[in-house]
Amino acid sequence: MDVYFVLGLILSAGIGLSLGLIGGGGSIITVPVLVYVFGVDVRESVGMSLAVVGATSLVGAGLHHRRGAVDAKTGVTFGAAGIAGALLGSPLTHMVAPAALLLIFALLMLVIATLMLTRKQADEGESRHRRSTVKALVAGFVVGVLTGFLGVGGGFLVVPALVLFGGLTMKESIGTSLLVIAINCAAGLAGHLRYGVFDLKLALLVTILAVAGTLAGTALSHRVAADKLKKGFALFVIVVALFLVAKNYSAPLLLLL
Repeated sequence: MDVYFVLGLILSAGIGLSLGLIGGGGSIITVPVLVYVFGVDVRESVGMSLAVVGATSLVGAGLHHRRGAVDAKTGVTFGAAGIAGALLGSPLTHMVAPAALLLIFALLMLVIATLMLTRKQADEGESRHRRSTVKALVAGFVVGVLTGFLGVGGGFLVVPALVLFGGLTMKESIGTSLLVIAINCAAGLAGHLRYGVFDLKLALLVTILAVAGTLAGTALSHRVAADKLKKGFALFVIVVALFLVAKNYSAPLLLLL
């Protein structure tokens, strides 16, 4: 069996493991894994990533819902704005040159990794923030655009937005964010399917491993220090991002096809 294929399988499980352990992060490496390990076309990998991340997040949301950590009403409201954004963002994938797309993706990875390293975990005892429906809808729309455009779940953007604008606690926002991600990914995937169907067998295999990783991560989340894992994963994301920059740094950002 090809060593790259085996590595891809391991990293696929790692995608779900991160989601289960720290409520996000894993989806940001899905596109690089599909492109550089499995050899999937750049644009095709975005649609496939949406399928993998969406299905995995839906399972994760179900697990958190069983623990009473999902606010369905807030999640659906946030996700509704994300649907419009995802449908708007999905055509942008096919308007940008592949190398430029990967460079934009790398820059987003660096931003997310920085947030992972610098953002402090909120105390569950802190008072809730006041709900702001308008700001929540705007934030949901922006995250939806990124989801449709780059195929990322955006958990590290959704979680703080739900805390600041949705009036949720950190525990509730992590579970609810997975529901939002699943909704956004479904909308983004619908937008991408108009450009053709990707490798369903590979997508199913990666999804199964990611879901298995989510189950394991959820089980370990109460036994392992999430903060240390988050920092370690953030450093890994930075390394991958720098690799993408090195491979695509000369890409013209405004090259439209």
